[in-house]
Formats: sequence, C-alpha cells, structure tokens
Amino acid sequence: MWIRIASFILRNRLPILIVLGLLTVFMGFQSRKIEMSYQYAPLLPDDDPVYQEYERFAEEFGNEGNLMVLGVQDTSFFDALHFQYWQKLSNDIENIRGVTSVISVSDAYQLNRDNKKRQFEVLPVFRDSSINQDEIDSLRKIFEALPFYKGLLYNEQTQTYLLGITLDKEILESPARVELMQEIKEKGLAYEEVTDNQLHYSGLPFIRVETAEMIKKELNMFIWLALGITAIIIFLFFRSFKVVIFSMLVVGVAVIWALGWQGIMGFKVTILTGMIPPLIIVIGIPNSVFLLNKFHHEFRNHGNKIKSLQRVIRKIGNATFLTNLTTASGFATFIFTSSDLLIEFGIMAAINIMMVFVLSLLMIPIIFSFLPDPEERHVQHLDRPFFEKIIQRLIHISLNNKKVVFLATILLLVVGGTGISKMKTTGFMLDDVPHDHQLYRDLKFFEQHFSGLMPLEIMIDTKRPKAVLNQRTLRKMDQLQDSLKAFPELSQGLSMLEVVKFARQSYYNGNAAYYSIPNSMERNFILSYLPGGGTGGQGVVSSFVDSAQQKARISFRMQDVGTTHMQELDQEIRAVVDSVFPPDKYETSVTGSSVVFFKGTDYLIRNLFISLGLAVLLIASFMAWMFRSKRMVIVSLFPNLVPLITTAALMGFFEIPIKPSTILVFSIAFGISVDDTIHFLAKYRQELSETNWSIRAATVLALKETGRSMIYTSIILFFGFGIFTVSSFGGTVALGALVAFTLLVALFSNLILLPSLLLGLERLITNESFKEPMLTIYNEEEDIDYEELKIFQKPGGQKGKEPSDEPVN
Repeated sequence: MWIRIASFILRNRLPILIVLGLLTVFMGFQSRKIEMSYQYAPLLPDDDPVYQEYERFAEEFGNEGNLMVLGVQDTSFFDALHFQYWQKLSNDIENIRGVTSVISVSDAYQLNRDNKKRQFEVLPVFRDSSINQDEIDSLRKIFEALPFYKGLLYNEQTQTYLLGITLDKEILESPARVELMQEIKEKGLAYEEVTDNQLHYSGLPFIRVETAEMIKKELNMFIWLALGITAIIIFLFFRSFKVVIFSMLVVGVAVIWALGWQGIMGFKVTILTGMIPPLIIVIGIPNSVFLLNKFHHEFRNHGNKIKSLQRVIRKIGNATFLTNLTTASGFATFIFTSSDLLIEFGIMAAINIMMVFVLSLLMIPIIFSFLPDPEERHVQHLDRPFFEKIIQRLIHISLNNKKVVFLATILLLVVGGTGISKMKTTGFMLDDVPHDHQLYRDLKFFEQHFSGLMPLEIMIDTKRPKAVLNQRTLRKMDQLQDSLKAFPELSQGLSMLEVVKFARQSYYNGNAAYYSIPNSMERNFILSYLPGGGTGGQGVVSSFVDSAQQKARISFRMQDVGTTHMQELDQEIRAVVDSVFPPDKYETSVTGSSVVFFKGTDYLIRNLFISLGLAVLLIASFMAWMFRSKRMVIVSLFPNLVPLITTAALMGFFEIPIKPSTILVFSIAFGISVDDTIHFLAKYRQELSETNWSIRAATVLALKETGRSMIYTSIILFFGFGIFTVSSFGGTVALGALVAFTLLVALFSNLILLPSLLLGLERLITNESFKEPMLTIYNEEEDIDYEELKIFQKPGGQKGKEPSDEPVN
C-alpha cells in the first residue's frame, strides 16, 4: 500500500499542492464563522436526574443564571454626594440595552397600604430627588427598618452595598454580551473616579463573559508561542532555516484547517477547543522531525533525493500513521464522556491530529523534492556527539544494569502508590482563575460580605393547589429557613415567606416588630392587599409561587465551597429539608447552578477515568494488531503506565487535586507517549529478522536508530506543552505542566525500561508468538525496486517521472 502511496504523491506533486492550497483558502474562509462560547457548558447529560430536576425548576420559575452583581464597601454611602452618585450609577446601568432591571438600596421599594383600593401601593423608598442630606437620613431610617433587605442588598456590619442587575437572556446568548459588559464596566469606572471607591463585579453571566475573553486573548498568544518555541528547537536540532520554514508551513496550514473544521462543525471556542491550534503545532511537529530525520539519513547513504523521499514515505509513513492514530485515539475517548465540552474537544483534536499527519506526509516530501539536495552541513546533526554519547549511555544501562532499572522501577511504583493514596478530588467554579486575579478576588468579596453568589434553590411541591400560602406551609418554610441558618456557607433565604412577612409589616404601617408570619385571621386579609395576591398568578407572588399556588421556591446564595465539601453539604441540606417536609407528604428538590456544577464535576471525573481506560484498551488493541503477541502488548503498555503512576503520585504529594483539567492529562499523555514505544518496537521487530532473532543485537540497533528521533520529539513535546504554563487559567497551567512532566518520564521509560524489559525477559516475551505484524513494517536497509519511479529526460531537457530503462541517480 505504501509503495503506491509514495508513487502517487511524487507523481502528482503540483496537483496535490494546488488542491491543498485551494482547501486551505476554503478552510480560512470557514474559520471566520467561529464564535466564542459565553455559555456555561452543561456537564451532565440530558437524562441525568439532577439535570432534569434543574430543568423542571427552570421551567417553573425561570433561569437563575442571568443575574450580575456590583458591590461596594463605603462608610460614607449615605452621604448626600455619594448616594447621589450611586443613584446615578443605578439609573445609568438600567438604561443600557440588555439590562432588564436593577435592584439596589437606592431602588428599594416599600409597600404603602391603600385602604380605599384595599391594596398595597409599591413606592420607592428613595426618590431620585433625594439629594438633601436630612431627607436621606430620614429615609435611611425607613429603609433600615425593612428587614426584607438586610443581607440581601446590604451588610449592616461591614457597610457593604450590592447592586443586582438582571440581564436579557437573548443578549447574553449573542455576541452583544461583550459590549454589554463593557458598557456596565464603563459606568462603574465613572462611579469609581468620582467617589474613589472600588467596585467589585461578579455573577455567573459576568464570570462567563470575562473568562471567555481571557480565553480569546490566550488563543493567539499560544499559537505564536507554540510556533516560536518549536521553530527554535527545530533549528537547534537541524541547523537549517529551510527545515524550520517548511515545518512551520505544515503546522501553519494545519492550524488553518483546524480552525476551518471548527467553523464547519459549528463548535464554539471554549477553554478546551481554544487549546487545539497550539496542540496541533506541538503534536504535528514531531511528524516533520521523523520524516526529515529519515530523509537526511537516506540521502547521506546514497545521495539520491527522489529515492530518499520515496523511502521516507514508504518506511516512516506507516509507523507515523500508527503513532498519530494512537494519539488521536487518546483524544477521541473524550467522545464517550457525555459532556458536550469534552465531546467537541475530542472530536476536533482527533480529526485534526490525523489531518496534520496527512499534511505532513504530503507536503514534506513534495516541498523537499523541489528544493536543492541537502548539503553536508544539513545532515551533520545525524553525527552530533552529544546525542551519540547519550544513546551509548542508554545502551550501556540497558545491557549491564537491568536489575538496577527493575529495582528503581519497583521503588518508583511503591512511592507512586503512596502518592496516589494522598490524591483528592475537588473542583471550584473559579478553580482555574488565579487567586490574585480580580475576578477571583471579587467573588471572595461577595462571599465575605453576602455569603456568596452561587445559586442554590429549594423547590417544594405541596401536591395540593392553593396549599403554599396556608398557615401550616408558611410555618414549615419558616422552620426550614431557620434550620438552614446553621450553615454559614448559605445566605439568608428568600421566598414567599419574606414577601408575606413584608406585607404584614407594611399593613401595620411599616413597624418592624410586625415582620413575621400573619396569624390565621390576618393571613387572607393581608394577602389580598398584595399585587396579584388574590389570584396568586401575577405580580410579586409569581416570582416565588407557581400559578396554582402548589409549588414554592426558596432561593439561597452560597459560597463556592468546592465539590468535596458541596457533596457533604448537599446531603446535610437534603436531610434537613426532608425532616421539615416529609417525603411521603411533600415532593422537594434541592437544585440550582451550585448543585448542577458539583454533580456535573463528579460525573465528568468518573467519565474521564472511563475514557482513560478506553484509551488504554484501544491502544492495547492497536499493539495487538501490530505485533500479534499478547506478551508484547503487556511489555509495550507497562513503560507507558509507569509515567502515569508517577504523575498521579506527584499530584498526591503536591496536593494537586483531581479535577476535569488535571484528569485530562492522563489520556492525552498516554496517547502521545505510546508513540515512542511504537517507533522503537517497530524497529526492534525489523532488526529481529535481520539479526536471526538476536535479542541483544536487535535492541541495540533499535535504540541507535530510533533513540535520536525519540529524544528530538520528546524535547519538542516537553517545551511545547510547557507553553501552557504561562496561561492565566490554573487548569491550563496544570494540564501543560503535568503533560510535559509525564512525557519526560515516558521518554526515559521508553529508552531505559523498555529495552531492559526486552533484554531481561527475552525468553518470555520474544518467541515464535511474536509474529510478523499485520501492517508491513519495511526493513530500513532493504533495497527498493524503483521500476515504478524513475526519472528520465524528456524532450526539451525537462525531467519527469516515468518508467524508463535506466534510472538517473
């Protein structure tokens, strides 16, 4: 097969380049369709009970994820000038397109009893003209006598004040959301300049837009960093600007194709898909390294450029195909996670890894067929003494220190087991944002002064229409909220209960002593004064009670406590809810973004472990297909599992938690590290047949032949993944650092442990069961029949590639 592929590529050089050029232009146009993702990607599948519970709540009471908040700590907040500026800020923000409503101290309302109309009038506590200090002081007393707002809009002890902004859902799902956030921040900046106060911004919409913009900025940075780092390393290896330029051209085209595929498939840019272009550069460059190393090796042997390029395609093509296939498989296993975020990442990564292989196989031979023959200085890297000494040292260790290698491996596994036992699983909403970043500090500000912002919702179904507002249900809700005050992680609850208490206080002329549940004689009379209270389907009542008055919600805000503590907290809260509302009489649910996030994170981690198992199984199947030997499959996998164990131990000792961003490391690193094993064992199998099954000779020759390329590619991958450590996201930093470390350990494992295993266990693993692999792996030294590819002289002095009697050397 590879003979025909080599012939096809070299016979159709110009048509292939033209087709590739046109496809690249097409992909460039398609890449313009890419949009940033500003939505929270659900981690739970649609059929998950927790997700369905949340959807039922959203259908009943609406989505709670469109609230943005601003906060300020100001001891002079009620000074006339400062209060005027706060009023202006609130009004200016409310007039921005995309803002549906605002609520703050200056927008607070009170209920005024109108005996003639037998209803409450909703009146603002502070009028826009309230700039006189005496008037503000007087109205402040009225406001502070309304317990409804305490802990909701202000913290009396710390003199901290909050401004809540409800945003238009349609705007939040469009590109206009960036401009919306920018306008809000501009109004906030104007307030800061005149008051010298610092505003704090947070809320789920704001966090999502800000992190998306951070991803957007890093996308271009990582592409240029990846190109720069790999270009420098390739130049240091090959000392040739031509090699650097055309290797960069291959991965540059691959990046355009990657962005084009993303545009075609309609996938938005997320924190994961944003990493694909630099990943393609880092993973794609080793293809060029293997192809060019072989090209220079062949050319130095016989000096025939076309013959060298054909051998490159025939001999390196199938091994490189398998290594890219295993790498793509490591990413493709994310498709089985049931998370849209990871499915899209897995699909895009797998497709583009195979695409960069195809581009490398086509472009490198074709481009170098047009270039002049390599000069002696271009192939001198093959004899560089530094690498020769390293390889000779590795051979010495494998031949003479096998027991030391095995003992060191056993010790490493024991230490690894200890480290793994210390691993912990957790995840935070802003886990990946640096703790010194303003976004993170602002979230902690609201946690400190308002008990957090993460929505937690309790929905109560009384199973009977009109039952929510009866005396018994209201008292049970009061009992539940009092019980949940024992949890410092939760804010005070907000429900129909507070509305009813507020109504009773207002009925008695705003006397704070009457802020409590109406008795049975007062209840119906007072509730009839509420806007829509008589029907229960309109006005303020509908925010907390369904139209049938059968279901009620209690809303909390909570701290971002992490998935581990949240799991304990969830169980404790559910136990309290069930003790107040017995499951045999009421149907209750504890939901909200906080619950969905922690359940989704746990679900994702479980699925990622499954995907890692699938990656190992899939790659083991490829090994069995290649080598037809169960024992060789075990031997080939073991050196690649040791680095994973080492990395897991490192995470345990340094308290790096298992979370979605770190668990990704294992599948990615395993799929890449096994590439070196394939190259080594492929060459080892070739040498066995040439050395009359001499294990020692085959191992030494395989190490000499493949060791240099393995070192080259591992250095490129190490520094390539290392660029992600400059990210603003902790998860991306951890991913880059841990993958780089794992690949470095894998290099030594494949260069030392694998040869030692082959030599030390030769009688067990290399016997007649180690048959010829299903895919033909060509002997590096065999002569090739060039009847299908001969260069002849056409009339007019032009050279072509047609069969002829005498090949031109």
